[in-house]
Amino acid sequence: MPITRIEMRAGKTPQFKKELLDIVHEALVYAFAIPDSDRNQRLYELAAENMEIPANKSADFIQIEITVFRGRTFEAKKNLYRKITDELTARLGIRGDDVCIILQEVPLENWGIRGGRPASEVDLGFDVKV
Repeated sequence: MPITRIEMRAGKTPQFKKELLDIVHEALVYAFAIPDSDRNQRLYELAAENMEIPANKSADFIQIEITVFRGRTFEAKKNLYRKITDELTARLGIRGDDVCIILQEVPLENWGIRGGRPASEVDLGFDVKV
């Protein structure tokens, strides 16, 4: 049940934005083995004056924050970062150095889901330990 927040400068086409969302979701399915139907993503477009970026980054800089259940292996995390970055480069022409991915891991008991129950007490339908 990842929750994804993507921030970028405004001005990209609807097709670009859809492809961006698809790339991030496909990487989560690949690396974390989440169900394909488990999409919870938000895309924030900011005017240039509202998004300061490091001097060594281009206007294509994208910051991706993903909040997930704690439990994935370091290898799964590396696979996620690599898959997102490689696909953004191959499919959208974004330089790898213009991609920043932040993974926030939250314990299962800190998620209230499915009627207000802690996620630690719910059958999620997939394994978090990948």
